Amino acid sequence: MKIGMIGLGKMGGNMRERLRRAGHEVVGFDLDEQLRDVDSVEAMVEALEAPRVVWVMVPHGKPTRSTVEQLGELLQEGDLIIEGGNSKYTEDRELDALMEPKGIGYVDCGVSGGIWGLDNGYGLMCGGREADVEKAMPVFDALRPEGPREEGFVHAGDVGAGHYAKMVHNGIEYGLMHAYAEGFELLLAKDIVKDVKGCFQAWSRGTVVRSWLLDLLVNALGETPELEGIDEYTTDSGEGRWTVEEAIENAVPMPVISAALFARFASRQENSPAMQAVAALRGQFGGHAVRMLDDEGTRDADQVEVHQGAEPKHAEPGESRPGDGS
Repeated sequence: MKIGMIGLGKMGGNMRERLRRAGHEVVGFDLDEQLRDVDSVEAMVEALEAPRVVWVMVPHGKPTRSTVEQLGELLQEGDLIIEGGNSKYTEDRELDALMEPKGIGYVDCGVSGGIWGLDNGYGLMCGGREADVEKAMPVFDALRPEGPREEGFVHAGDVGAGHYAKMVHNGIEYGLMHAYAEGFELLLAKDIVKDVKGCFQAWSRGTVVRSWLLDLLVNALGETPELEGIDEYTTDSGEGRWTVEEAIENAVPMPVISAALFARFASRQENSPAMQAVAALRGQFGGHAVRMLDDEGTRDADQVEVHQGAEPKHAEPGESRPGDGS
């Protein structure tokens, strides 16, 4: 099968290679001249035979919308667009509404597998009309992991359902990652535990918490013992937020995923305004001492402030901060 692909970054480039290994012909375009096969989207479309299939793998939002709209002017009735990025499901429905009157099919496909997908295959979650999904099935079969189709691919439902499923998948990922992370910190904090990496590695077979994420954490601890020097700053790409928004909209209790999302927000704050307010309120109602950033006083002797594996907050040069050991 011959397919066009727009966006040849870490994911798109590896997906192109996996498709080629399976015998498919891929004509790829990217803004990076070193990555692309043709010099324009127009040239890519011209290189394909009808009915054309084009996979879009660019950042969600304006880049995806402008790319799909451009394809809408270049493709013909009977052609198909697969949106494989991380668009919000509502955007898929809007784009499909633009393509449907032109007779251009639209399938949204959530893709999971990261940089490991080239060799291991990608988990695929599709939304769209049955005929459109079936048209691209040779591509999906080449990209998914080996084994039963239903263990690496799902036609989740109508247009938008694929990215909705991927959104929930990523929300679950947030919660799993943070549970492992909290366990790591507690093991690190306890002085009787001498081999933290070994604990996680021992869980990788036969236990109920074994998973690929656990394997990746073991890898990370092998590369960077105790993760020393890694910045805590953690971004979120949107799906976690959308998952929590959908939980609110549908009255679904989601305390674990919500807490994991908010923990990422906290990782970006040097001095949390919320915790400043908590400290001030304790001073107001209980008469507890309220420390200021430039205080040099001591802490309560019986209270553990920072465990041995953690790094306390640092003051700016020339300043001191409570808990910095000064």
